[in-house]
Amino acid sequence: MKLLVAGGARVDAGKTTFSVGLCHETSATGYKPRAGNDYWFDQDDYRTAVEQGRLYGKDAKRLADASPGDPEPEDLNPVHRLWLPTPGEGKGLLGQDERAFVCDRVRVAEASSLPTTAAGDVYVANGQREPPTSAVETLPLDGAERVDSLPAFNGLMSSVHGPATDALGDRIAAADRAVVESYADIARPLTDLDVDAVAVVEPRRCRVYDGDRYTKACEVAAGSAHEGQLEERVGNVVDLLEPAATVELPAIDAATRADPAAVADAYAPAYEALLASAL
Repeated sequence: MKLLVAGGARVDAGKTTFSVGLCHETSATGYKPRAGNDYWFDQDDYRTAVEQGRLYGKDAKRLADASPGDPEPEDLNPVHRLWLPTPGEGKGLLGQDERAFVCDRVRVAEASSLPTTAAGDVYVANGQREPPTSAVETLPLDGAERVDSLPAFNGLMSSVHGPATDALGDRIAAADRAVVESYADIARPLTDLDVDAVAVVEPRRCRVYDGDRYTKACEVAAGSAHEGQLEERVGNVVDLLEPAATVELPAIDAATRADPAAVADAYAPAYEALLASAL
């Protein structure tokens, strides 16, 4: 059984809280193929990772803690990006307004022609941007591949990022049970992802969709003129569908959010609807 959790809002949709409770409910491993931290807005999470000489976010850590066994966050989240606010500077290398990509950490599935860490990570750094001092001191950026143009970065994303996420996709496909969390308001984090059911979550509600119908809607949205994007946004996809169910989500406090079992209890009606759709 493969379940996808996507966000109906760009930020703070509640995807990770929903996902960790779902991992507990189904005894499934949770995956987040792509994620990122902002040096300014996620400073505590950034420090927690870099003080260990690592780069991962709290979402992947929460999924790892809620998953069976003892997976590392990096194994569930092969591509993690560090962002840096750049107020007043316009668009950065990746076309983002007033923020610049600092570096990517990519956990490669097999031997790479690029330098890797002992854990099998490749770092890709922005050659146009000086990283924060703490990143220079703690992360293996001396051996990072540096890019200073979008074509160069696209080449690395094809040769490094792509195989890493493809390998994760193969692991998900082979798994008996998997919960896959998307990022921001992107409809699906992996293009070739077959799922049994989809939960689109946002503050106060969860909309449940049949997996096959959602996938077909993603393909239709990808062929449309929406923003000229390669990635489909949730809004463009769900506009093409009627949900199989819509369930109200209660507001939960921090103590409940921190306990996957408590989340599973609070969101039980939504999980029941999602699992019914997956059958």
